[in-house]
Amino acid sequence: MLGELLNTATPLLVAATEGTEEGLSPLVRVVPGLMIWTILAFGVSMLILRKYAWPPISKILIERQELINDSITSAEKTRSEADLLLADYRQRLTEAREQADEIIVRARKAAETTKSEAVSAGQEKREELLEAARRDIEAETRKALDDIRKEVANLTVLATEQVTRKTLTEADQKQLVEEALREVDFSSLAGDRNN
Repeated sequence: MLGELLNTATPLLVAATEGTEEGLSPLVRVVPGLMIWTILAFGVSMLILRKYAWPPISKILIERQELINDSITSAEKTRSEADLLLADYRQRLTEAREQADEIIVRARKAAETTKSEAVSAGQEKREELLEAARRDIEAETRKALDDIRKEVANLTVLATEQVTRKTLTEADQKQLVEEALREVDFSSLAGDRNN
């Protein structure tokens, strides 16, 4: 390298010694003593920098590289953990959706069951009420028929006493009532109710 520098500087040196210096700038003029001292100062500076400056700079650069590598490793670790958490979250979300769908299906089935049970219970209650109403109607009809029979019997006894102008004995009253009741068709009264 020094040789190349000297080879390049030689034509300038020759030109400087031949007397063509008048047209050259003082910055471009080659002064051999200055050039040697500059090269020597440069070499000493490089040795000093190599011995005292480069090790701390290298150390700082190595530490910086290790810090960057650690940051990259940490970021990759964090990313892998985030990916695992995301996968876990997605799996839990899928499970939650499945559970929600299952709950909805069960709720619908329960609602349908409750509805059918309510309809069934309502029908049973209606049948019970209809049966109770039928029984009440039959009881009231029997009672009314009994009342009518008694009234007919009393009227028959009164009419007979009026016609015969005598008081009938109890046996005569009984016989007369039975005959009158046989003549009255109570079944047609009961039959109207059933139709």
